[in-house]
Amino acid sequence: GFAAAIGALADKADLGLHLNLTCAAPLGAMPRLAPGGELPALRDLARVAATSPTARHEVAAEIARQLDAFEDGLGRPPDFIDGHQHVHVLPGVRRALLDAVSKRYPKGTLYLRDPHDSPVAIRARGVAVGKALTISALALGFRHAALRRGFPVNRGFSGVVPFDPARDFAADLQRFLLRPGPAHLVMCHPGFVDVELARLDPVVATRPVEHAALMAFEPQGLTMVRFAGLA
Repeated sequence: GFAAAIGALADKADLGLHLNLTCAAPLGAMPRLAPGGELPALRDLARVAATSPTARHEVAAEIARQLDAFEDGLGRPPDFIDGHQHVHVLPGVRRALLDAVSKRYPKGTLYLRDPHDSPVAIRARGVAVGKALTISALALGFRHAALRRGFPVNRGFSGVVPFDPARDFAADLQRFLLRPGPAHLVMCHPGFVDVELARLDPVVATRPVEHAALMAFEPQGLTMVRFAGLA
C-alpha cells in the first residue's frame, strides 16, 4: 500500500512523521481536545494545551499513537519529526514530543524541525513576513530544548507562504534561499489534489503549483543534503 511505496524511497530521502493535532480525526479517543471525534483548530489547540493538564495528557497519548502508526507502517523509526501547522513547537505540545522521542529513540538518531529563523533574514526574503515572524516567535526556545535532549535540528528555516495560487512560487523559492542558515531547511507543500485531500485541507490550489516549481528547480551554487546524515 501507501506505506510500502513511501518506504521504498528510504534510500533516497529522509522519511518523517508530520505530527497532526489539528486536522480530521485523531488515532484514539481525545475527549478533552476532540470530544466530537474531530481534532481542534490550531488556535483552540494552543489555548487548551497550554492551560489544561488533561489536554496535555491527551496530546502525549496521541503523539505516541502516531509514532506507533509510523513505525508499524514503515517498519522503522522516522528520520525526523515536524508538525502540521507547526504544532510540535507549541508550548503545550513541545514537551510531550521531546519526552516521547527521548524515551523511544537514542540521542541523535532523528532530527526535529525548528521553524525559527532570524527576523532579519525573514524580512530580507519578503515573503509572508508577518506569518513567518509569528511562527518563528512560537518556536523560540525549541532549538535549545531539543539539543538539551540530544536531538539535532535544522539551523535556518524558510518556506512560509501566503498560499496564493497566483503567486510565482519559483520566484518565492529563490527568495527562500536568501540569508540561509548553516543547515538551512526550506519548507514546501507540493502535491496532487484528490477528493480526500480537498475534504481535509483548505490548502489545495497551491500544491500543484509548488510541485511544478520544485520539479524545475536547479540548486545552482547550493549543496543539497539529507539532514539525517547530519544528525
